[in-house]
Amino acid sequence: MSVPEGNLFVIAAPSGGGKTSLTRALLEREPGIRLSVSYTTRPPRTGEQDGVDYHFVSADRFAVLKDSNEFLEHAHVHGNWYATSRTWLKSQVSAGQDVLLEIDWQGAAQVRVLIPESVHIFILPPSLESLEDRLVRRDDRSPAHCRARGNSPLRGVQLCYY
Repeated sequence: MSVPEGNLFVIAAPSGGGKTSLTRALLEREPGIRLSVSYTTRPPRTGEQDGVDYHFVSADRFAVLKDSNEFLEHAHVHGNWYATSRTWLKSQVSAGQDVLLEIDWQGAAQVRVLIPESVHIFILPPSLESLEDRLVRRDDRSPAHCRARGNSPLRGVQLCYY
């Protein structure tokens, strides 16, 4: 008897849109779903742990992994790279495990093309003003960072609907 394939759920939102909070609440409620831990070149935020919140890697290591076809999807977001492990994801889903991806809309668009049977959920903030407030309050959004993006943390944010 073969093991049925697991389901792939994709939660996407703009930076600061609430993906992490919603994902944590879902995983507490549904412990049978596994979270795919993304790779990133950005430095950890306060309290984040390598291998738990992200796999924090250097830009050089990221490039090696990307060139070796380790990633299912990858995206450059606000000056940093993010990606999903193709190898880990395939092993989990093939074993019948349901998996949740918490990713940016760019990565979600790639996954939608590559795995059309995946279930996609796009989270929108209540308003652009609340999104801006969330981004400013995050510890990685210093005034200098906001100025570099044109005095608004929303510069370059694209809201798209699937």
